[in-house]
Amino acid sequence: MLIVMDTQHFQEHVAKTKGKPVEANQSPVVRWSLQTIGLAAVGLGILGIFLPVLPTVPLFLLALACFARSSVRFYAWLLNHQRLGPIIRPYLNQGAIPSHAKFKAIFLIWLSISFSAFVLINVNWVRLLLLLVALGITIYLLRLPVACNERSNE
Repeated sequence: MLIVMDTQHFQEHVAKTKGKPVEANQSPVVRWSLQTIGLAAVGLGILGIFLPVLPTVPLFLLALACFARSSVRFYAWLLNHQRLGPIIRPYLNQGAIPSHAKFKAIFLIWLSISFSAFVLINVNWVRLLLLLVALGITIYLLRLPVACNERSNE
């Protein structure tokens, strides 16, 4: 599914999300800073796809928020990206994630945190803290609704 993001759609989306549209008189330093933060968030979000410790969707949402205030082009690029767009669009549109993503996230979180807690960490209170973090993330993910327009081949 390709979303064509024109200026009118962008402005409507920004208004709907209560963000400020890109303004021509905005300081170049502010625009550059927001774009830099957005690009860094995209980079960390991409790492988060492979490292379950990094929260992928929140980082992409941070990037979208920065781009909404600094660059229509980057905002449209991220939403329309062939691989990254499908990760964030269900959350933006429905507040939901696909069931396969929910399962994968929970599985990888418990795998990586269990390995860290029982193989790498020797301090019991840190082990307990890691397991509580994993439990909190699991509860959060389980409470999120499942995206209703999942593709059957995923």
